[in-house]
Amino acid sequence: MRRPARFAVGDGFTLPGLAGPGGAVTLDATCHDTPDAALAHAGVSLRQHRDGTWSLLLPGRELRRPAAGAGVVPPDLLDVLTALHRGAGLTAVRTVRTAVHVLSSAGGVLAEVRVLSGRATGRRPRAVEVVLIDGGAADLAEVEAALTAAGAVPARPGGADDPGEDDGSAGAVVTRAVRSGVARILRHDAFARLRETMPNGDTPVHQMRVGTRRLRSDLQTFQALLDPAWSRPLRAELGRLAGALGGARDVEVMRARLRLTAAADPLAPLDTEAVERIDAALAGRQETALSALDEALRSPRYVPLLDALTRPPRLAGKHTAPAARVLPGLVRKPWRKLYDAAEALSPHLPDDDWHEVRKLAKRARYAADAAAPVVGAEAAALAKRIAKAQKILGEHQDAATAADTWLFVARFLDRGEHRLAVTAGRLFERERAAVTRARAAFPAVWAAVCEENTTAWLR
Repeated sequence: MRRPARFAVGDGFTLPGLAGPGGAVTLDATCHDTPDAALAHAGVSLRQHRDGTWSLLLPGRELRRPAAGAGVVPPDLLDVLTALHRGAGLTAVRTVRTAVHVLSSAGGVLAEVRVLSGRATGRRPRAVEVVLIDGGAADLAEVEAALTAAGAVPARPGGADDPGEDDGSAGAVVTRAVRSGVARILRHDAFARLRETMPNGDTPVHQMRVGTRRLRSDLQTFQALLDPAWSRPLRAELGRLAGALGGARDVEVMRARLRLTAAADPLAPLDTEAVERIDAALAGRQETALSALDEALRSPRYVPLLDALTRPPRLAGKHTAPAARVLPGLVRKPWRKLYDAAEALSPHLPDDDWHEVRKLAKRARYAADAAAPVVGAEAAALAKRIAKAQKILGEHQDAATAADTWLFVARFLDRGEHRLAVTAGRLFERERAAVTRARAAFPAVWAAVCEENTTAWLR
């Protein structure tokens, strides 16, 4: 997700020559936002143009709507932006007077530079935004350098993903971890409502599920530093949201896996018609799951949950103590649980036992990730190695779940058709072979996780 780089500018600021052969595009559009600029902080722009029409610019996506009256935001756009405004009024806050397209040598738009005035009635420049379109980090750095040389001053990001002040305390680490998880949810909510994939090809359901899982995990790992009256109800609410996201994500994964498994051996192709029938059944289940997610995102519980999560966490215990002294002990607990469970694994244990280790691996990895900025390279290395083990465990879980799914769906669709049963059986065999491969690969990866140089800091 790409958010604008924002710069504050003074009265005498003049935009440097950035346009290239494309020149500057005059927009004269009024931007609407919340009083605390939640949309701008998220890299989102809601504009009403001079002809009354509306445009909503999400990272990598633009929605346009006809006029709905002066200052009246179209209801469907208001719904898409729910996670950002959370019921706060959207009013005219600034005007985009000029947009400059920075072009590549081939004529592609690398970035858009927007010159903004302070209020809808003001005419003098107050800020400049730079939004990457098709460009990369080097293009952004070049534009930012030109703006800085012209007198623009980088603005603090603000918003839910602003890490805030870092005083080196344990509480600051917890705050940063919570803000990161919340920001992930907020960034992907609009795309989940639109039921669209992200510009990078990932899905919003996946990213929102990761955000809720990390939040629940961090609230548990760092519970000694949090007021339980604040954290426990939030974990419960996040659990409800995670359930709705999980149902949608599970079917999403199965549909993608069906295609991969069916195409795994080009020399032994499967019955195309039977595969399509299985996929159609999964599509029906996915629609049901997405409808349940739609309800969860529009339930009266959702906005209060986001409101609570975007406020500073209520800290307790030794939250003022140096993080480097407190965090290793807090990370040690999820690590020991993972270690004990992983050491007890064997190739002959049920799939559920392997799945439990996967869940413990996620929690230990999230904890090490949170500690890495303070502990340093050792924590980062541990998180990286756990991630490799988690990837194998994830493949194991996906394959085991898929094997059961193919048989279940085939029974559900069974009309006494031999072709469907044969196809489901072959899919099942391929998935169980994948389970066996994952179990065989795990010990070597796990041994690397346990090496002295990555775990000594936990003792």
